[in-house]
Amino acid sequence: MNIFSQEQIREADRLTILNQNISGNALMERAGDRVFEWLDHRLQGNPVQIHIFCGIGNNGGDGLVVARKLLESGYHVKAYVVDFGSKRSPDFLLNLDRIKSMKHWPEHFNGDSGEVLPVIWPKDVVVDAIFGIGLNRPPSDWVAQIIRHINAAGAFVLSIDIPSGIFMEKATTKGSAVVQATHTLTFQIPKLIFFLPETGSFTTSWEVLDIGLDRDFLQQTEPEAILVGKSEALSLYRPRTRFSHKGTYGHALVIGGSYGKAGAARLASEACLVAGAGLVTAYIPQCAYQVLQTSLPEIMVLTDTNETHISEISFDIKPQAIGIGIGMGKHPATVDAFRAFLRNTDIPLVIDADALNILSENKELLKDIPQNAVLTPHPKELERLIGPWDNDREKLDKARTFSKTHGVVLVIKDAHTMVLHDDKLYVNSTGNPGMATGGSGDVLTGIITGLIGQGYPSLHAAVLGVYLHGKAGDLAAVRTGYEALRAGSIITALGDAFLDLFARPEVQQETAQENSK
Repeated sequence: MNIFSQEQIREADRLTILNQNISGNALMERAGDRVFEWLDHRLQGNPVQIHIFCGIGNNGGDGLVVARKLLESGYHVKAYVVDFGSKRSPDFLLNLDRIKSMKHWPEHFNGDSGEVLPVIWPKDVVVDAIFGIGLNRPPSDWVAQIIRHINAAGAFVLSIDIPSGIFMEKATTKGSAVVQATHTLTFQIPKLIFFLPETGSFTTSWEVLDIGLDRDFLQQTEPEAILVGKSEALSLYRPRTRFSHKGTYGHALVIGGSYGKAGAARLASEACLVAGAGLVTAYIPQCAYQVLQTSLPEIMVLTDTNETHISEISFDIKPQAIGIGIGMGKHPATVDAFRAFLRNTDIPLVIDADALNILSENKELLKDIPQNAVLTPHPKELERLIGPWDNDREKLDKARTFSKTHGVVLVIKDAHTMVLHDDKLYVNSTGNPGMATGGSGDVLTGIITGLIGQGYPSLHAAVLGVYLHGKAGDLAAVRTGYEALRAGSIITALGDAFLDLFARPEVQQETAQENSK
């Protein structure tokens, strides 16, 4: 699913009005209809009190349409206008007149002293239509007071398009008042701010409402980002052929492990194998040999000359992909071995963990990384590579520059893992808090390495690997819950994640029900 910028969304609105020969108000009516239908379907005439806070722009106009339609259907509605400026959109004014014609006069707030905010009970419903995507400065103090009043009520809060107070194109000011939405109904396409750590927390969940924006524009315009769901992942999947053998699906090499961290290499090796690599070899220090050889008999093992850490990287096999760094440590001999290895290899790489930390401490090595290598940092590892940032927007800008400068695929691990390459940004839709556990990143490195070993281009392997990793975590969490989810559980569920790519919706539902028993 495409994610568009603020400018692109406005252009989609403009072309929709032009090409469909409708007015801006007709498009507003359509948007309000979808929100009303969503509410009516769930409330089913319930006599709950509904408070609708409307700004004076088009987002406020959407809110007035919703208020009018709820009133027409007999719901208990109180509409409020938050008069934060003197410039009102024409379509807002038109819908203000329409609701007044029903003898419902919204209460106005303009920051005057003595204004009393309405009592909102926890059992009430609040519809937030104060600000839309055009907000570019923090709300005034009196508007912030209204937002905090909404947040403190404990009611169900439904935001229209985005939670009021968030900026679309820049970082939201720290400490600025933002509506804490229980659910957000966003129009036509998701917004990037739903997936960034600083702003994603302002809505517990979100849903896209189709309001019929211009299809040609949506399909032909290069998006700001791509949200990777099942259909996007499936489009990258490469089916196996009937007449094939283990050599057809590549030989992957995992380099890592050290005394006390042999498990990292084992997890990555097993994930590599389960991801479909035809052959997997682990290159490890001698102390890890017995553990890997006995616990994972399907792989081959090569050992370093050193007992406790990797001191040289030398092998006589010809792998199609190498994953390196998991549990490797930063012993001076390991750093020297990694330096020599980078200077003498052009094999596709997946670089993780201690290999990333070595790079961040020896920036001159960045020039030796093969083109299109995949780097998989968690937030602290990313900061060591690209430097600190003040906000998520700056982080993405610096990460994009780093990716383009060094010609690498950058996998930014987080609640919504993002994959960057050149000017392309992919946002993952799978995964859960239970995956915040030791070894989860090692599993991801193994999956991506296994996919590259089978012949997937590095970018495709990263995007598909991240999706499958998260989906496996989701399927495993159905059985274990978040707290009990282990990295090994993700590997166990990886086969189910592949199968899920082809599952029909009703089959998925049945499987989820079975797993919950």
